[in-house]
Amino acid sequence: MLVLARRPTESLQIGPDITITVLGIHGNQVRLGITAPRTVVIDRAEVHARKLRDYTRPTDDHAVCAKAVSPRLPGTAL
Repeated sequence: MLVLARRPTESLQIGPDITITVLGIHGNQVRLGITAPRTVVIDRAEVHARKLRDYTRPTDDHAVCAKAVSPRLPGTAL
C-alpha cells in the first residue's frame, strides 16, 4: 500500500485520467473529490462489498427464472 500525505486542495494523480483531490479535513473525516471518466466505477469499500454480495448471491427468484427459461430435457429435473 502506498501512503501519501496531502493537505486540503492538494491532489494526486492515478494514470492520465484519474485525479483525487483532498477537499477538506474535519476531525477524523477526510473529504475527497475524484475526477475520473464515467466508465470508471467508484464506490466506497462497503458499497462495493455489498454489490458483490448481492449480485453473486443466488436467490429464489433466480431459481424461478431459470426454471421458466430453461428447456427441460428428457430425464433431467430442475
